[in-house]
Amino acid sequence: MQLLVAVGTDKHPFDRLVSWLEEWHVETADEVGLTVQHGHTRPPAVPGAVPFLGHDALQAAMADADLVVCHGGPATILEARRHGHLPIVVPRNPTLGEHVDDHQQLFARRLGAAGMVALCESREELRDALAAGLADPTRFAVATDAAAQHAQQAAVTRVGQIVDELVAAASRRRPRWRLWSRSTQGAERDR
Repeated sequence: MQLLVAVGTDKHPFDRLVSWLEEWHVETADEVGLTVQHGHTRPPAVPGAVPFLGHDALQAAMADADLVVCHGGPATILEARRHGHLPIVVPRNPTLGEHVDDHQQLFARRLGAAGMVALCESREELRDALAAGLADPTRFAVATDAAAQHAQQAAVTRVGQIVDELVAAASRRRPRWRLWSRSTQGAERDR
């Protein structure tokens, strides 16, 4: 069994998730291969720990994984689902210094209620989800929809085009300060 754990790239540490993973891995080391992207969190005492994975490496790790555990970042969750995983999500908690606000908790709870993630907000919930995944990895698999993936990629491409067009249009505009004439500037100064 191959497990990917991704905490994202946020500057806040996520020691809680790493500690839970270390405790769990002691019991399952012979059964599970790990890739742990720990970001700015202290390096966990498990094999396969790396601070960061480039986009391509993260995509490859998701494709190779049987299970994905991640923080509550929308992009990470979307990528995991795109690779056919029902991600096991442990959202960062701002009251523990893991993030600046509670958006990951709110987002993950909403997705959990809709059945789009396996939400784990406690050590016991994470252990139960991992035990269920070890027993039956297909429990955390979702069907990938090629048409939906194509539509998502098209939307991302279009947003990129719009941003490029806006930037190009802004660079062609003359700065506002040049629109004022010297006589207008003098009148403003004399007020």
